[in-house]
Amino acid sequence: MAKRIEVSDLNIYYGDFLAVEGVSVSIEPRSITALIGPSGCGKSTFLRSINRMHEVLPGARVEGKVVMDGQDLYGADVDPVDVRRQIGMVFQRPNPFPTMSIYDNVIAGNRLNSKRMRKSEADDIVERSLRGANLWNEVKDRLDRPGASLSGGQQQRLCIARAIAVEPDVLLMDEPCSALDPISTLAIEDLMTELKERFTIVIVTHNMQQAARVSESTGFFNLNGVGQPGRLIEFNPTGKIFSNPDQKATEDYISGRFG
Repeated sequence: MAKRIEVSDLNIYYGDFLAVEGVSVSIEPRSITALIGPSGCGKSTFLRSINRMHEVLPGARVEGKVVMDGQDLYGADVDPVDVRRQIGMVFQRPNPFPTMSIYDNVIAGNRLNSKRMRKSEADDIVERSLRGANLWNEVKDRLDRPGASLSGGQQQRLCIARAIAVEPDVLLMDEPCSALDPISTLAIEDLMTELKERFTIVIVTHNMQQAARVSESTGFFNLNGVGQPGRLIEFNPTGKIFSNPDQKATEDYISGRFG
């Protein structure tokens, strides 16, 4: 089941530096939430805090709550590895494991989670995940080829297949199209629209047209100046953000007057 995420009063630190301040937001299940705003305003940092990837960096920590399905993901009894299994992530640059075949790339996460898997079971997961990522028909005859042999757009869909193979509840995407050409970008956007039937999706994008095309809700992040923390300035239905935002700063950013 796709799940709702409730974030309340989240402060995100790198050591003593407060990078993101006071974010409270409710992310709806089975929908796409886009995060927009100028570079360096904390969008990706916030995204990584949702699945506890932020704290992988030395000295990085958060204060506040991220609750999914009633469970505080930062609770004392919660294993971050479990959180990252439930909340998958796709990065800006496609990052298939270069020495692994297409097949092994897809199944890598499942093999980490369960040591013993029948060949038929693995085959089913690989096919289902590649179909889910709209990549099966392109690669089904060369599953033993290296993942790195695919084009950039195919590699990104392979990374999406790898993320959904472990059947997460949520999919985070950090500028998943910024390294891709327009045709590959469109393929990923179409794919996101299909995947939201099954997953809660949060995407960071610098492409405002993309946010407008694919998302139901949009959050605008900004900061007052260099060295200041990023803040969530406005969070609203995407149609409202792009046509009639509540905040002048949102309107200025969208109309290109700054940022």
